[in-house]
Amino acid sequence: MTVLHTLPRTRTLDCVFDTPAGGDRDVLAGRNVLARIGYGHHGGRPTLYRGSPRIDVHMMTAADVPFTEVWVTDRPVRCGLQDNLVYAEDGEHFFCAVRVEESGVYRDAVRAAYGAVFRLAREQGYTDLFRMWNLVGDITGANAEGTETYRDFCAGRALAFEEWSEHFEGMPAATGIGSLGTGIDLYFLACRPGRTTHLENPRQTPAHRYPDRYGPLPPSFARGTHLASDGYGPGAVYVSGTASILGDATVHPDDIERQLDVTLANIETLVSEENLRRHAVDAGYGLAELDRVKVYIRDAEHLPVVRARCAEVFPGGADVVFLNVGICRPDLLVEMEGICR
Repeated sequence: MTVLHTLPRTRTLDCVFDTPAGGDRDVLAGRNVLARIGYGHHGGRPTLYRGSPRIDVHMMTAADVPFTEVWVTDRPVRCGLQDNLVYAEDGEHFFCAVRVEESGVYRDAVRAAYGAVFRLAREQGYTDLFRMWNLVGDITGANAEGTETYRDFCAGRALAFEEWSEHFEGMPAATGIGSLGTGIDLYFLACRPGRTTHLENPRQTPAHRYPDRYGPLPPSFARGTHLASDGYGPGAVYVSGTASILGDATVHPDDIERQLDVTLANIETLVSEENLRRHAVDAGYGLAELDRVKVYIRDAEHLPVVRARCAEVFPGGADVVFLNVGICRPDLLVEMEGICR
């Protein structure tokens, strides 16, 4: 008689939104922490805390309940400090955080910070970036030269990607969003070679091909990244910060409900089976599979509308958090990101 053994489906990297009430501590139990990112009422330089990196970012108003984004793994974690970088790795995944202090012009400092992260990741053997977060103070304000802060940041990031292009293939999923603090907080996830596929959206112009009316150098990111599983299952799609953009243009300025419609449709198209197969990825998802959702809202008055729509769209088990911060274009009212598994 032949006995068929069903192997457990494991995932060695996961993300948990942990609140002060500790509702997800059962998920954390027995697992190793790769990194913690505190979304709260103040910021600070990255440090080591309880044996892993921690970075605190000022993303919550005084009335908001803070939360901690915790990256956990089933593997042993090794961590360290190098200059102003804090990092950790588990043999398959790499995390790194760095802060760029407030400056009149950010271009060169951002270029140097990205270059330092790329250098360390390469030295450790993690040359597949799959996710980046860029939390930018006064994101649509003007720098000392009169250039918008986000465009200033994008120029530095683009120069770093150009310099390191022979060592890192493509550009990963990313979020570039405003923070309530000063300076720029950056954190990154990478893995060993061979597991990433960077995704574009047929409804949108690839960001790195934006015309120069959006800045001297274009944004450097993909609309999403598929990370193949290192165990069993189809892996995960990391959805970049997504907004009401068709082609390269903002659509429906000043209309929060229609911007929500376009944003959700953009995510649905990106993670669909049709689009993933276009990228040679054998998987497919819908909005019901989107989890660990961060929703960024420019104007507090729109929070009730956005909350109500998200309650309709996302299943009750999904973790969804709302942050009232600036967005990378003055005419964008809402942006979303998440992970599909």
